[in-house]
Amino acid sequence: MFRGSYIQPRRGLAVLKRALATHTPLVEKSCASITPPYAKLIKNLEHVRKILNRPLTLSEKILYSHLVDPEKSLAGGGKIRGEAYLQLHPERVAMQDASAQYAIYYQDSHTPNAGGLGMLAIGVGGADAVDAMTGTPWELKAPQVVGIHLTGSLNGWSTTKDLILHLAGLATIANMGAEVGATTSTFPYTPKMNAYLKATGRAPVATAADIAASQGFLSPDEGAEYDEVIEINLSDIEPTINGPFTPDLATPISKFGSFVKDQGWKDEVSAGLIGSCTNSSYEDMTRVADLARQAQAVGIKTKVPFLCTPGSEQIRATMERDNVTASLESIGAVVLANACGPCIGQWKREDKKDEENAILTSFNRNFKSRNDGNRLTMNFLASPTIVTAMSFAGKLSFNPMTDSLTLPSGEAFKFTPPVSEDLPSAGFAAGEVSYYPQPNPQPQSDIQVVIKSDSQRLELLEPFTSHFGKSNPRGLELPPLRVLMRVRGKCTTDHISAAGPWLKYKGHLTNISENLLITAVNDEGGDVNKAFDRELDVSGTIPEIAKSLKARQQPWALIVDDNYGEGSAREHAALQPRFYGCALILARSFARIHETNLKKQGVLPLWFADKADYSRIGSGDIIETVGLADTIRGVPDASIKVRVTKINGEIFDIQTKHTMSSDQLKWLEAGSALNHIRSQI
Repeated sequence: MFRGSYIQPRRGLAVLKRALATHTPLVEKSCASITPPYAKLIKNLEHVRKILNRPLTLSEKILYSHLVDPEKSLAGGGKIRGEAYLQLHPERVAMQDASAQYAIYYQDSHTPNAGGLGMLAIGVGGADAVDAMTGTPWELKAPQVVGIHLTGSLNGWSTTKDLILHLAGLATIANMGAEVGATTSTFPYTPKMNAYLKATGRAPVATAADIAASQGFLSPDEGAEYDEVIEINLSDIEPTINGPFTPDLATPISKFGSFVKDQGWKDEVSAGLIGSCTNSSYEDMTRVADLARQAQAVGIKTKVPFLCTPGSEQIRATMERDNVTASLESIGAVVLANACGPCIGQWKREDKKDEENAILTSFNRNFKSRNDGNRLTMNFLASPTIVTAMSFAGKLSFNPMTDSLTLPSGEAFKFTPPVSEDLPSAGFAAGEVSYYPQPNPQPQSDIQVVIKSDSQRLELLEPFTSHFGKSNPRGLELPPLRVLMRVRGKCTTDHISAAGPWLKYKGHLTNISENLLITAVNDEGGDVNKAFDRELDVSGTIPEIAKSLKARQQPWALIVDDNYGEGSAREHAALQPRFYGCALILARSFARIHETNLKKQGVLPLWFADKADYSRIGSGDIIETVGLADTIRGVPDASIKVRVTKINGEIFDIQTKHTMSSDQLKWLEAGSALNHIRSQI
């Protein structure tokens, strides 16, 4: 995976085979703004080839063709992957909402999914979107490239969702690759992509891609080398269930019943939920509708609440027209609005409050409290078909490949493997077209943004001040920082900035900051949402102690565990600590997107050189950077240490590592990336 990843089938072997239905395309759209400038990209790639003088992977072709200055970024062709910082000009910024998502190639739906259409789509925070919108080169450390060779064919109950669950359709794999550390994932251009583009009214995009593909741009070079190659025989893939509380704990369905028993959990499913951004395509929904029709034919309904979320207005409308919705509702399903819904916590669940229970979902993330606000709810991830089948049984141990259900008559009933359609034979229904954006919107500079002074949903942001300057006698070293807490274990962006009912405050930083780290575990005592103010000798919630430090104008630091900030590209997880006065986070390791978001907001992310040092620093300790000034000045071989002054007066130094580029150091010095951009205008 294009830590990204590039996924390539073996030539001459059947891969992910399904018959394409004949279809009627939507009315052709204006595609001028979404058709990649292939001629320009191919010309830029010719310059890249002269520098590197080696075969290129697909992901390298797409990425490097967007370089602002190939000679500068590629530094004469030395080691690039994992070393060089690339200055890029993205083609598109795709904002899912006010917090923004991002794409280099982008034509459809939720950013990472775009890899399923052969694009390089990279999720980031909104501050990175500002770079692209202002014409500022966007910086990315060149990822390593993992090649995944797929052979064989998926059979029976297995789906592309099971493939990525095994690793951690195509859009599902591209989306969930981020959950296991990939920068992005992409696929070579195929006839099925051509068919999908035409079916969705984007024939000009398909035509342009055909021409580019004929020139070798949309496939890897023969002999291209990868940092790692993973071989997968699709014929061996078994339906897989992942979780709870993490998307990378995988159990084959044949062993899942024993796994549940060994853990001592109740053999009960309390709800089944399918949908979300990638697992609600027409193919997914027609597949589960096939199961619904099988169940309807023998007179059974789901035993637990079964909620279905269409992936888009187009899918919702097509499902209704083709009686997919009716089939699902006939067996007890509730078809929700096409929105994020329960996947991001928009689920007004009235049962199982503060009670341990298990739900099955086809979502991408399953962290504690994410779906229903109950930290005791265990969310197990599976394909939509497995979630649907198990919702009829109501048991975690049910395996539809081998097990039967008992009908009211006493007879046994066993599902047959479901079938699906790739594309609707009557074409996609447009749905409510007023929801769609204008194809080529023009700037409206005369419109003023007015926010009510007493609004609880929106507030104007004030620029963050620099950590340096007259108020800091240490010059270009950070001021002395008080340690707020040492965070234990998994701390995702959901832990740092909870979703669910808090999402209504996404436009109001003061209000949403009240949820800072409220589900994080304090390593000093093991309590959730508890911190200590050693100066005042009091304890309180984490937001309370953070606000107290801010009120005393005491900047602070966090000590965190491995993969800090995994999960979504939620920029609030960087904005909120910065808003309360955080200047430095010292981690065993960081998730890529979150580390970049911290840099953008003027928070210095440092890595322990020795992970064992994590436990040597506690709340109330004072830490100071040593060597940051030399690093900012560009002194060769400069390194950064932190000097720790314990509450008892003991002093010692800890060596750290960092991934700060020269441009990112300018963001830190200015107080944020936006401050630096403003200073250059």
